[in-house]
Amino acid sequence: MDVENRTNRGLHTFNEEDEGGGDIENDAKELPLLGKRRNTTSQIAIVGANVCPIESLDYEIAENELFKQDWRSRNKVQIFQYIVLKWAFALIIGLLTGLVGVFSNIAVENISGFQMLLIYDLMRKHQYYTAFAVYAGCNIVLAAAAAALCAFIAPEAAGSGIPEVKAYLNGIDAHSILAPSTLFVKIFGSILGVSAGFVVGKEGPMVHTGGSRKYHLTWTWLRYFKNDRDRRDLITCGAAAGVAAAFRAPVGGVLFALEEVASWWRSALLWRTFFTTAVVAMVLRAFMEFCATGKCGLFGQGGLIMYDVSSEKVQYSGPEVLAVIILGIIGGIFGALYNYLVDKVLRTYSIINGYVTCIPCPTDIAVSCPNTDETGNYKSFQCPPGYYNDIASLFLSTNDDAIRNLFSASIEKEFRISTLALFFSAVYCLGIITYGIAIPSGLFIPVILAGAGYGRLLGRLFRPISKLDTGLFALLGAASFLGGTMRMTVSMCVILLELTNDLLLLPLVMLVLLISKTVADNFNKGVYDQIVKLKGLPYMEAHAEPYMRTLVARDVISGPLVTFLGIEKVGNILHALRTTGHNGFPVIDEPPFSDAPELCGLVLRSHLLVLLKGKIFSKERVPAGQEILRRFAVFDFAKAGSGKGVKLEDLDIEEEEMEMYVDLHPITNASPYTVVETMSLAKAAILFRQLGLRHMCVVPKSLGVRHTLSQLPSSLFDVCG
Repeated sequence: MDVENRTNRGLHTFNEEDEGGGDIENDAKELPLLGKRRNTTSQIAIVGANVCPIESLDYEIAENELFKQDWRSRNKVQIFQYIVLKWAFALIIGLLTGLVGVFSNIAVENISGFQMLLIYDLMRKHQYYTAFAVYAGCNIVLAAAAAALCAFIAPEAAGSGIPEVKAYLNGIDAHSILAPSTLFVKIFGSILGVSAGFVVGKEGPMVHTGGSRKYHLTWTWLRYFKNDRDRRDLITCGAAAGVAAAFRAPVGGVLFALEEVASWWRSALLWRTFFTTAVVAMVLRAFMEFCATGKCGLFGQGGLIMYDVSSEKVQYSGPEVLAVIILGIIGGIFGALYNYLVDKVLRTYSIINGYVTCIPCPTDIAVSCPNTDETGNYKSFQCPPGYYNDIASLFLSTNDDAIRNLFSASIEKEFRISTLALFFSAVYCLGIITYGIAIPSGLFIPVILAGAGYGRLLGRLFRPISKLDTGLFALLGAASFLGGTMRMTVSMCVILLELTNDLLLLPLVMLVLLISKTVADNFNKGVYDQIVKLKGLPYMEAHAEPYMRTLVARDVISGPLVTFLGIEKVGNILHALRTTGHNGFPVIDEPPFSDAPELCGLVLRSHLLVLLKGKIFSKERVPAGQEILRRFAVFDFAKAGSGKGVKLEDLDIEEEEMEMYVDLHPITNASPYTVVETMSLAKAAILFRQLGLRHMCVVPKSLGVRHTLSQLPSSLFDVCG
């Protein structure tokens, strides 16, 4: 498979099959999933998405004559319309993402709640086998439905979706990752998967859901947004809105988009993203107040995640800080191990079992024990009156309720040390095993859940030397796991503070995140970076590889270079389009149109197809720019929706037209990004990534030499290359 067809970030042809021999069977476990199974964009390539190429995105605006003419002709009304539309889209994304978040939470709480009510009713009647059959049957049906949606409708919807969004914002247009079918399966598949009891979260799918707006921007009145740059801004707003909807953390959502998923940022985008997350927060607040009246079934205040740990005063000294440091170090090690195992278990699966026992209800509590409703910390399960099952209180709850129980600061010894150890081990393993199955699944909640169990366990063990509440230890344990797996600091800190509503925890949370991230960085990369690599997506890192500092751009240019003259023969253009997969071609002017051979600019494949379809040809090699400017508008060359652009097979060129000429100057980007051939490769790679480029021309240092004109090869920026 041609890497050029997959990334289109260069003008050469690089064949993966020529990368050397070796034992393919032995190397299979180390290869990216896409590298050994052709090019499917599914996170779980073994499920079998259709083979398709991965294209790059054109974040650079082509400043050709048509663009300049359009910009000069825009009046104040059109400029105002464009600005209003950008903010209107931010508003719509916030509203829709907030509504999806509310719908998902209400659906999960009601499905899980009614299932638990039915099981408890059967167990009160001592119909234990029937209760087990109902519990298992319901979960199997829900799990099968979630898997069927992924397998038959949108295999790309499997997994959290955050790596795909991260790759898209890096410039990778993988097939169907933001398609409407993927959006549909993300919403309903995550609801069914979470309700089925899988140790997965719905926050990752929420991020993906917030970004799934790409393929709806093809209407005429939305012509301003028919370019990859504006679509990228909308996807960024959607990613931030997804986190805000999942965690009720609007500021954390903005920081998450800035720190983790976005490869490119600017101050104007910060304002729009913050506005989007603020809209999400208002939608969630409005529905929480509405549902508090009991109009949403079993959905109550617990449905939208909010963990109250503010009932305990945060006071700490030397021993407490030492305990927190130890917690952070161990959490970082566990987080790195988690990432390692996720990478391996995406290929192989195993299963884990547990056990349950009954313990007497404590006498010094203000709440009922065991609980008489479907929620609460003290679940009776099959225990007699006056007893509760602490394992059931964790396992037979929604993930949100289990986290809330672990974060609880009101009861210190509710969970035994053995129960916490069992729960931590089970959730840790199940979180690894279930991530990668054919359902939409997030990693945040499993990591928070495992970290909370680990933190509360260490809080019990550190009780002789620390006075911090075990609920606070649970929160710090969750922070240590998040730092060790996600490798995010600022956004995770803000999200946790917004979740718990307690600023007094800021110093300890910061300390734990910094320690756990530092420790884990010594072992491997963050989990989302690993998944991007595992899937074979050609993600460009923010830093250059060390070997690039010893090379210059001239050392890696490749050929033969395919160029066009400023006024080129139609047949030559068609031949180049048919025989190459290049997305861009340098345009060269020669005498008599210039004093000496010079770089005129860069022309895109999509623009050439539109121009050839218009058939503004001439029999002589003369300029026809004014005729083209009159016949075409800049929006004729705008990027269409998926599958809607002009294709090579759409052209109907007659034999006599093949010998005619077409003027490329009006559609040529006259100011492409160029670097001199002596620029260090590291500097060129960083420039390429920071500017979000798809093409970069390498020009000779000597003005008398033109054969070295080329572009950086894509394989250098490709994790598969």
